[in-house]
Amino acid sequence: MCGIYRGVAATDRLLRCTGFDWDEANAPKIWKKHKVSPMECEQVFFNLPLIAGHDEGHSGAEMRYYVLGQSDPGRRLFVVVTVRRGSLRVISARDMSRKERKAFESS
Repeated sequence: MCGIYRGVAATDRLLRCTGFDWDEANAPKIWKKHKVSPMECEQVFFNLPLIAGHDEGHSGAEMRYYVLGQSDPGRRLFVVVTVRRGSLRVISARDMSRKERKAFESS
């Protein structure tokens, strides 16, 4: 499943964050490439189910986390975040792949 490791520790760390820290360049890039708005990315963290994990293979200077979740209208999204100063910084977001949707639906 694309290097996703389900884990309570990853989910717990992400849910303890106190907000979102948006990079001015990332939001327009994500919208242009995948048509995912910042609001949809944020909604993922307030809806269940939420599957999160870390990917050491793609983490350089900071740990990156992958999240499978859905926006309020039910759009199923794959969101990549990092934690900076207690806030979530969205790196990328896109619609889930077929394989990711299957894993999400079976959770």
